[in-house]
Amino acid sequence: MSNDEAFLRIDRVSKRFGTVQAVDAADFAIRRGEFFSLLGPSGCGKTTLLRIIAGLDFPDTGEIYFEGVRVTDEPANRRPSNMVFQSYAIFPHLNVFDNIAYGLRKAHLDKSALRRHVEDALAMIKLEGFERRRADELSGGQRQRVALARALIVKPKVLLLDEPLGALDRRLREAMQLELRALQKSVGITFVFVTHDQEEALSMSDRVAVMSAGCVLQVAAPRVLYEAPNCREVADFIGQMNFFTGKIIAREGALARVELGLLGQTSLAIDGPAGSDILVALRPEKIILSPDARATSVKGSVAALAYLGERTHYSIAIAGLHEPVFVADQNSEKRPTRSYTAGDEVFLSWSPDALVVLPND
Repeated sequence: MSNDEAFLRIDRVSKRFGTVQAVDAADFAIRRGEFFSLLGPSGCGKTTLLRIIAGLDFPDTGEIYFEGVRVTDEPANRRPSNMVFQSYAIFPHLNVFDNIAYGLRKAHLDKSALRRHVEDALAMIKLEGFERRRADELSGGQRQRVALARALIVKPKVLLLDEPLGALDRRLREAMQLELRALQKSVGITFVFVTHDQEEALSMSDRVAVMSAGCVLQVAAPRVLYEAPNCREVADFIGQMNFFTGKIIAREGALARVELGLLGQTSLAIDGPAGSDILVALRPEKIILSPDARATSVKGSVAALAYLGERTHYSIAIAGLHEPVFVADQNSEKRPTRSYTAGDEVFLSWSPDALVVLPND
């Protein structure tokens, strides 16, 4: 691995609080200039891991390296990073100019240089003319921009962000996602971003680490996480997913003939001898609904539906299956689809390559 690929290295890091294993042997590298997200449900350890990277907490075991230099025991003020918190943490008694300038004042710049740096930062966050505004005169999105500018003005090598958009309403949050990603590209430094929102992580990140119960389950690009999750927990957390159990009934060269019970048989490019149990996952948008039977389709009935504008979600009951099958059907003028109502008989079909085989554990 090159130096840029291992720009920030988390090496077998663990942290326990009493009986709780907050982080369990986290081990991965973050590249220079990467937008990297730590994703997982509340309590999974992502904020603890971010604080360990920042030097606000210290690991029980394991090491942290910046550009190959061990910083595991170094406090936050001696690391090449800065942090933005969900609560913004801007000073209420200072105006926008003084909030942004706060970290630079230790550099003892002359007044003209300090003003120039702050004006550049204000232009970067699109708040020119707001220098004298107090914190209580700013919207949530504006306060978040000030917090970003204050963190970036000291030119850290890594910016750490702990759910910085969590307090914003949906529309402002989506707008800030675009702005934050554009800002990261323009400044070119490494961002490490904590979120529990899967859509946020997938839309903004170069790569994502999915965490659960202190463990890093998978580190991959968003498309890989979505299309090729490495375990059921990742598949279940990233988007909606249908799961089916099956069994390999015969080998056909590199392919395996698989029996999926009520869903019939199919051939998949998987390893394993005949008789092996398997777990198969299928994304809702990969399923095609039709009023007519096809050669390999499965019959069901519409148990419930929800119209969401650009798509309709269907819950399809199939006789013999305990759980309904979830289907997401796009509503598009370019691809008109029939709308169904509760109780309608429907037939489900999909391409064999839409099936994802997961470890059966």
